[in-house]
Amino acid sequence: MTRATTMPLHAATVRIELHIPEARSLKAKRAVLRPIVEGLRHRFHWSVAEVDHHDLWQRATIGVALVSATHGHLEDQLAVMERFVDTAPDVEVLEISTTYAELDEP
Repeated sequence: MTRATTMPLHAATVRIELHIPEARSLKAKRAVLRPIVEGLRHRFHWSVAEVDHHDLWQRATIGVALVSATHGHLEDQLAVMERFVDTAPDVEVLEISTTYAELDEP
């Protein structure tokens, strides 16, 4: 039996804190968040979820998970994600924090 060669796995989780100044209801908040979450999910194929501030009208926290074969590609994808969120209308990015995991064990 042959053993497959393992390549390093590069992963990152990103926490994006957002302010939605014009939201006056949860419905308005969701209308602003939906294009961001769905864009990250469907356009870029990343795992995305709203992870905090569910009951606040003007605050939201989105969690994103990315995986890549190389650290350079992961960094490129993180830059794309940040530009996408930064250019979203009707939101202010308060903070973006990234946690990395690089695994080379099978």
